[in-house]
Amino acid sequence: MKSFIKALSYYLPETILTNKDLLKDFPEWSVEKVAEKIGISKRHIASDNETSCDLAVEAGKKLFVEYKIDPGNIDFIILCTQSPDYFLPTTACIVQDRLGIPVSAGALDINLGCSGFVYGLALAKGLIRSETAKNVLLITAETYSKYIHPRDKSNRTIFGDAAAAALVSDNGFAEILNFSFGTDGSGAEKLIVRTGGMRVPEKKNDLYYDDSGNPISSDHLFMDGTEIFNFTLEMVPELVRDTLSKNSLTLADIDLFVFHQANKYMLEFLRKKIRIHEKKFYYFLETVGNTVSSTIPIALYEARKERKIKSGYNVLIAGFGVGYSWGATILKINK
Repeated sequence: MKSFIKALSYYLPETILTNKDLLKDFPEWSVEKVAEKIGISKRHIASDNETSCDLAVEAGKKLFVEYKIDPGNIDFIILCTQSPDYFLPTTACIVQDRLGIPVSAGALDINLGCSGFVYGLALAKGLIRSETAKNVLLITAETYSKYIHPRDKSNRTIFGDAAAAALVSDNGFAEILNFSFGTDGSGAEKLIVRTGGMRVPEKKNDLYYDDSGNPISSDHLFMDGTEIFNFTLEMVPELVRDTLSKNSLTLADIDLFVFHQANKYMLEFLRKKIRIHEKKFYYFLETVGNTVSSTIPIALYEARKERKIKSGYNVLIAGFGVGYSWGATILKINK
């Protein structure tokens, strides 16, 4: 049985953090110059009492209203987040209740970052093909801002909060083809929040500043940007090649590439290295930032809205980052 994306929607928190706002916090730093390089002018930030679950519920509601979807027809929920409301219970269970989805539906969380949407699609496809479910609600929701130290100008510039919802079913506008995946846990400490889990449950309060004035703390998000960049340049071209091979396609057969929207500098470097024409490469991060697992579904939604995705197109989507984890697939557009 074939599997399709049937509907897409997304939700952004009301609070907006602009580059001018950041400049007030970092008057010594050329925020505009850096923002021009990474391609982000503003991002949405969850409020203090707003969680990933709240964003997920709002994204689900928007999907139901926009496409006139009856929540009673959902029989499985997959929620991808690395900032859950609780260690337990599963946040997807709370989403089920708040969205009025039947108690007969299955629900689970997956803890993945920038590759999460692709992994979620693979799980949803498996549920559809095995006839375990007919309509899978896949939600990505993240509030990375809550992990970032207030003085961390680099990460505050890059990341935004958001949630996206997709309905995966046995019919829809985009057929989900074959996948390619990869994992390298040796890169775990290159993007990490070290405390708060069972390995190191208590906060360390070990904040210090490096030679460039960047805050380093076990209690906040740490990202080794150089190593993440090197990992991406090494693995993503091979990921694209393997995905094309598994779908018996060539680079020329792809009409649009939608990569995880990490930052413009990295994306441009990848585009040129893989030799993708700029007209076939889609960007959508200027007004939302890097929303982690939601960047790809948000970009797909906007690309459809702009009519950059048309019937008959092959769209290659690729996610990569924290873990290290990476994944890609082809979407065959039929509507």
